[in-house]
Order: sequence, then structure tokens, then C-alpha cells
Amino acid sequence: MPLVTFLPHEKFCPEGLSVEVEPGTNILELAHDHHIEMESACGGVKACTTCHCIVRKGFDSLEEADELEEDMLDKAWGLEAQSRLGCQVIVGDQDLTIEIPKYSLNHAAEAPH
Repeated sequence: MPLVTFLPHEKFCPEGLSVEVEPGTNILELAHDHHIEMESACGGVKACTTCHCIVRKGFDSLEEADELEEDMLDKAWGLEAQSRLGCQVIVGDQDLTIEIPKYSLNHAAEAPH
């Protein structure tokens, strides 16, 4: 079974976490199942960037992001070549190392009203 490692994050996962998972596991759901409060303002439907993560290991083993995910990622804070939306990352047969960026943008909550 693949091993998914969340790197330490000051707010969401200070100690980090490594867990073996079944292929087909969704990263956002996995985070929530293990009490890592990765944000998901849109509920995991590719309509925000709050679940932005960086796949530090295993990026090439993932299915490519579709155009909508790429468009959303263009709005993410701290975008990197290995950036993905956690709600769209499905574990394959390779180990993954996930970094949750220090900041995220919640466009709905942060927009002027």
C-alpha cells in the first residue's frame, strides 16, 4: 500500500503524519480523516484554492490536473510546479509526500463585501 506523508505544518499538523492508504484515496478526505484541518471552502468541488497543496514526492505518479483545476491553481498563493488541489489528488500506487502551504486564499471569505 502507498504511504502518504503530510509534512509538518505549524497550524494544521505540527508533528506531520505518515499513513498507509489504499490506492484511490482522496488527499483532502484523508487529511480530514486524520484531523488535519486542510481547508475546503467549496466542499471539495474544485471551486476554490483553500485545499492547495504541494506534492513534494510522487507528483509524476498522479493523473494530470484538468483545465478547471489548473485555472483554480492560477489563483493559489505560493503556486509551484508541483501544486495541486487536495480535493483532486487521488493516491495511485506510489508514495506521496504532501506539503500544506503556510497560507491559503479563501476567495469567498476574503473578498470585499
